[in-house]
Amino acid sequence: MRTAGRMVAEVLETLREKVRPGVTTLELDCLAEECCHRWNARPAFKGYGGFPFTICASPNDRVVHGFANKDPLSDGDIVSIDFGLIFDGYYGDSAVTIPVGQIDSETDHLLDVTRDSLIAGIEAAQVDAHLTDISNAVQSLAESEGFSIVREFVGHGIGRQLHEEPQIPNYGSPGRGPKLKQGMTFAIEPMVNVGSPKVKVLEDGWTAVTVDGKRSAHFEHTIAITHNGPEVMTRL
Repeated sequence: MRTAGRMVAEVLETLREKVRPGVTTLELDCLAEECCHRWNARPAFKGYGGFPFTICASPNDRVVHGFANKDPLSDGDIVSIDFGLIFDGYYGDSAVTIPVGQIDSETDHLLDVTRDSLIAGIEAAQVDAHLTDISNAVQSLAESEGFSIVREFVGHGIGRQLHEEPQIPNYGSPGRGPKLKQGMTFAIEPMVNVGSPKVKVLEDGWTAVTVDGKRSAHFEHTIAITHNGPEVMTRL
């Protein structure tokens, strides 16, 4: 899983360097798939439940599971890129939200808070903590800064399957759920909105957008629970 996670991190860094005004998410999708083939890895999302792309590309008010397309990104946009792969039977999964050119201060703050809420969730993932300690850490940080947490989509266990039990909500009271043990592996992924936490799914059956049209950000890491604290496997 460390190897798969490292590959995911490198692909996302490659995509981050390509994001600029005028680039299309379809170009980014093709680049991610080329990286997988180069390493003899398989995209985790393409074909999963019928999903047609290698990355989930979700700009602006798109929350998660957006389709790559030929629309050029514009200065001031943000784009969330969720990417996973399978290598030697194990999965890695990670997401980042990337600014396109110069973004406004509110959006910049949204990205900082969402990233920080992920870090808070990871730091709560300690041996003998409870699962919802992660959930509460994410929610507390995001809401303390005036943002809202998406309820409909959650983090998850990960390993030989992309999505394994348990589900990891990004909200809830601490001290509930199973105790965390050495060797457990999770994908923690807060989705944070500027306005309402409510989302709706478009007619394509995949793309989730905010109901009020305001922006959303998404960050994710695959981690392992260890006696030395959480180990992030999708970070360079």
